[in-house]
Amino acid sequence: MVSMISRWRWIGLLALAAAACDRDPEPPAEGSPAGSPGDTRGRIVFLGTSLTAGLGLDPAQAYPALLQQKLDSAGLPFVAINAGVSGETSAGARRRIDWLMREPAAVLVIETGANDALRGLDVNSLEANIQAIIDRARRQVPPPRIVLVGMRAPPNLGAAYARRFGAVYEELARRNGVALVPFLLDGVAGVDSLNQADAIHPTAAGQRRIAGTVWPVLEGVLRTGGRADRRTGGRTDRRTGR
Repeated sequence: MVSMISRWRWIGLLALAAAACDRDPEPPAEGSPAGSPGDTRGRIVFLGTSLTAGLGLDPAQAYPALLQQKLDSAGLPFVAINAGVSGETSAGARRRIDWLMREPAAVLVIETGANDALRGLDVNSLEANIQAIIDRARRQVPPPRIVLVGMRAPPNLGAAYARRFGAVYEELARRNGVALVPFLLDGVAGVDSLNQADAIHPTAAGQRRIAGTVWPVLEGVLRTGGRADRRTGGRTDRRTGR
């Protein structure tokens, strides 16, 4: 069990991080995330923040790279593309999605909102931005399968804000019929041994825990090919991705 001191230390450092992050980074001007030249595997694009990028770690220790190992072990012909950007809010992710979709994706994993929570940004804007990302992705022909990754707001922002923030992901998953990972940092947030000195970004062990959280949902999406998702109750059509 995480001690109360650890929880409040985490919350306080989240607030400090929020003050330090006052704008989104600019997306790269050219190019697009890609696998090796000639790679014919389906692309799984992980749109995310520093939690996906693996800030402070070797890229091979970030959870997308760890999921690549699981994909290979399972014999699933997909390549994991880490498109995480540190400091990015959902508005930044929305601006970046056109660039990311320049090459077709078989699956889009959407991890965004952590920095919205750090800054106490409007929850309705978070919802609108994620919906716009889903809508844009589904204009691809054929559309990618989508996995939405949930995040939570620290309680110092108020119970009402935290409750509404968390509910956005469930609502979006249900409305769009997409798979949902309820909370990316399940079992990691507030645990000193699984976070770096800033108490925000996971250690290599924390990233392994995250990979273990994401993998069952991702594997289910890959193996069902878009059939009903048991976590959300939504049904995704193979042809439309809806």
